[in-house]
Amino acid sequence: MALIDVKVPDIGDFDEVAVIELLVKVGDTVKAEQSLITVESDKASMEIPSSTAGVVKELKVALGDKVKQGSVVLVVEAAGDAAAPAAAPEPSVRAEPALRQAQDDRNSEQASPSTSSGRTEVAASGPIEIHIPNIGDFKDVAVIEVLVKAGDKIAVEQSLITVESDKASMEIPSSHAGVLKELKVKVGDTVNIGDLLAILEGAVAPAASTAAPSVRAEPVEAPAQVQASPSTGSGRTEAVAAPAHNPAASASLGLPHASPSVRKFARELGVPLAEIKGSGLKGRITAEDIQSFTKSVMAGAVQTVAQSAKAPASTGGGGSELGLIPWPKVDFAKFGPIERKEMGRIKKISGANLLRNAVMIPAVTNFDDADITDLEAFRVSTNKENEKSGVKVTMLAFLIKACVASLKKFPEFNSSLDGDALVYKQFWHIGFAADTPNGLMVPVIKDADKKGVLQISQEMGELAKKAREGKLSPAEMSGATFTISSLGGIGGRYFTPIINAPEVAILGVCKSQMEPVWDGKAFVPRLMLPLSLTWDHRVIDGAAAARFNAYLGQILGDFRRVLL
Repeated sequence: MALIDVKVPDIGDFDEVAVIELLVKVGDTVKAEQSLITVESDKASMEIPSSTAGVVKELKVALGDKVKQGSVVLVVEAAGDAAAPAAAPEPSVRAEPALRQAQDDRNSEQASPSTSSGRTEVAASGPIEIHIPNIGDFKDVAVIEVLVKAGDKIAVEQSLITVESDKASMEIPSSHAGVLKELKVKVGDTVNIGDLLAILEGAVAPAASTAAPSVRAEPVEAPAQVQASPSTGSGRTEAVAAPAHNPAASASLGLPHASPSVRKFARELGVPLAEIKGSGLKGRITAEDIQSFTKSVMAGAVQTVAQSAKAPASTGGGGSELGLIPWPKVDFAKFGPIERKEMGRIKKISGANLLRNAVMIPAVTNFDDADITDLEAFRVSTNKENEKSGVKVTMLAFLIKACVASLKKFPEFNSSLDGDALVYKQFWHIGFAADTPNGLMVPVIKDADKKGVLQISQEMGELAKKAREGKLSPAEMSGATFTISSLGGIGGRYFTPIINAPEVAILGVCKSQMEPVWDGKAFVPRLMLPLSLTWDHRVIDGAAAARFNAYLGQILGDFRRVLL
């Protein structure tokens, strides 16, 4: 084993470039030529590859650091042939030819001020064709961003498009100033040196410069935009500086700011980069941003523009998204005193989810009653036997065990929709609604099938306490396959609970009460528990729902059936 310093290779004559993205972390196994970091100048971003294969032992740079040729990027633990990189040629950044030429041009201009200051600009007599300048040895590079549109006023060296190879992205500048008459390329096209890019009218060009412009990484003050003003004594038109394209401002133009590898990752997943807010330096989109966005879309927390266009769903109560008349706007103060209070964070979040579920799910509710006379007597005796343990058994704990047995009997109630397929879960995590001062929360009892009533009761007490104190973690509220909403401690008879997507059913329970029940000979008093089962009609039909309720009632009536 050998520890090898991986350094920044030859990236031209740039003094320092900023590290804007870290593509690996300590412990990762990297291959030779695998991208390690992304660096950026004012005109191009490029990925720095590894000179050797191995395991990353230490990162020597952080986001925002400045690096140059020879700077140590990281330390790799290599073995075998990889431990001797001296024999291998130093890797180069593939955008080097264009960037080196840009820097050479800049240095030559700085070294010869008389030449640059003596340049005169002459007006072109007709339309001017703008061609792709020298971008090095690249062939067929893709156009990934169009930065201007027909009718825009263009300054000399103003960026027109962004092109991208597999390792670098760069902006292509205009060689002339004028008004953009026609753009000859679009996003997705591939271009090469000399290809026609755009046509300008009223163009002004540097007369002394006959060479094709190169992709420059010049300071912002270098480009100049022609502006009408009184002539000077030399007859030269006055010019003012034109701002360089700012990637951080690309969101306002609908232009996502991301490295080539991140763009490729997004394309593979079909993720629209323009809809992602970057968390990286200067608002740059990272691979983690894409992963997070993808998870949110799959969980139904967010929708892409395309999804919204296909299946619009209101999240604000306006009604217009569903083709309904607008929500009424009323000045309530006209009718009497009012007090306005903003809703809490939990209610805002749960409200949006409830609205989506209520609108998107074709829900049906079945009502039934279960005889829990014997089960309640057993619960009371169990609590007396376990008084010293401090664990109080509630009817909800028995309900959770009974629901697990019913879900195993009718597995479609423990499934979720995934497109045109059903995902049948082989685990039974039961959520229970908890009323808290901050709003409704749903803690989850994990693996309820493997736990007894006493253990479930103890966990419910602990989770309910954390919910009231606002200390529940996201993990303790996720993963449910079925939910129970109990109003037993409050009252009521029946209600229609809203399904918690991506679940396909939810059980509502109200306060039990004594009722006369005919036993075949006479009416006898029995303790009856109202059940309200809401189910997704896309997955479950009415007969299955009726059987589920009936089976659940049988278990609650004789809890020994849980063992069957």
